[in-house]
Amino acid sequence: MSDEGVLIGYSGRIEELLLNRANRHGLVAGATGTGKTITLQILAQGLSDAGVPVFAADVKGDLSGLAAPGSPNEKLTARAASMGLTLRPDAAPVVFWDLFGQEGHPIRATVSEMGPLLLARMLELNDVQEGVLTVVFRAADEEGLLLLDMKDLQAALSYAADNAKALSARYGNISTATIATIQRKLLVLETQGGTNLFGEPALALSDLMRTDPSGRGYVNILAADKLIASPRLYATFLLWLMSELFEELPEVGDPDKPRLAFFFDEAHLLFRDAPKALLEKVEQVVRLIRSKGVGVYFVTQNPADIPDTVLGQLGNRIQHALRAYTPVEQRGLRAAADSFRPNPDFDTAETIQALGVGEALVSVLDEKGAPTVVQRTKVRPPASRMGPLLPAERAQVMAASPVRGLYDQALDRESAFEVLQKKAAQAEPAPAPAPAPAPRPAPRAAAPRARASSRQTMTEAFASTLVRTVASQVGRELMRGLMGGLTGTSRRRR
Repeated sequence: MSDEGVLIGYSGRIEELLLNRANRHGLVAGATGTGKTITLQILAQGLSDAGVPVFAADVKGDLSGLAAPGSPNEKLTARAASMGLTLRPDAAPVVFWDLFGQEGHPIRATVSEMGPLLLARMLELNDVQEGVLTVVFRAADEEGLLLLDMKDLQAALSYAADNAKALSARYGNISTATIATIQRKLLVLETQGGTNLFGEPALALSDLMRTDPSGRGYVNILAADKLIASPRLYATFLLWLMSELFEELPEVGDPDKPRLAFFFDEAHLLFRDAPKALLEKVEQVVRLIRSKGVGVYFVTQNPADIPDTVLGQLGNRIQHALRAYTPVEQRGLRAAADSFRPNPDFDTAETIQALGVGEALVSVLDEKGAPTVVQRTKVRPPASRMGPLLPAERAQVMAASPVRGLYDQALDRESAFEVLQKKAAQAEPAPAPAPAPAPRPAPRAAAPRARASSRQTMTEAFASTLVRTVASQVGRELMRGLMGGLTGTSRRRR
């Protein structure tokens, strides 16, 4: 690798990703088994060596090999020599993360940070259900109820159901049946492991942007082999993380190298069945996050998995082999070929089908920001291990982690669940004293009536609060979700 770029491979000349163009985003595509994971591994380690922190999801478990030096065999050594390289085994500094807290440090977000838009996407809510969920979030804000974990959200939904009449008078019809549907979908999310995602301590983005004492960027690897079984949870979490980076990081323009490289594996899951409004916001984030110094790289089987509006913003492209047996696959092949700047020495579409394992068509941005002519390239062998770590090796890496102890224990401070429990207890009327037994009760005597409580019920208290706050709503909105940062009004709840 030169000081200016990350070495990808050799096409008769050196092919490298220029560091000062690495924030212009990229695409790594190809059919299963054609070498995408190795290419991702090479890019991640090369960026790390250049001092760029990396975040990548490890769907198959193979990326964990970045944490161990490779053991090159004769074939790999000969391949490196054919490119004029000397293969030196080396490991990258790695931090492991896991939503389930099993294969890495737990990684969490609060319900409030996730917001109703992304949560509705995760729960597969329709427009009406999403609207009701938005009202619940707003009412919680107005009542000062912190929504941190799943039980907070469940408590807020129950509270909204109990006070549906008061909320409907202000926000429009809120059906208790709709709330019940949202609650049932939350139960489904819990069975998929969603409970592990929400809570505190929430992830600090600065912990994804560390360098080691030698100046190399840490490679943050999210264990996703189990998470990928819940594709909507996987895609929404990564989208949330990308949007948080967009909202929180300051503008830096075009730096000499990225502040962070973000690899989104199985990217088709992000765009599959996504509503138009969400796709538009993803397009905006991808377009604008470049100026925050973040490069986003989508990894998928076929470029056709990515909408054209997003695909057009991916300047650095590495295309492994594609197979085209069906009309749909043939259209995808043609689209992939047409996205490259053509090389007069070969037909791009035919070459894509003829690529062997470890070969790719490569076109990256040059110093002027223009895509280079596509080249058939032998991808270089990695310096780190090709394959997963052993459990004992992973445990050793975690024991030396720079974030050890920061996230391993969950916190449960007072939030909506505890506050609403206290309110419910205070609203319960005191039990009436037992009447003294009469020696000779008169027949047909009226039963004694318990004295009515003078306390307000939950409904009365909530309604009176709404009346008091009608005149003071301006400026009290909490901007959440994917595009809060566009208006500069993002606020994180801790």
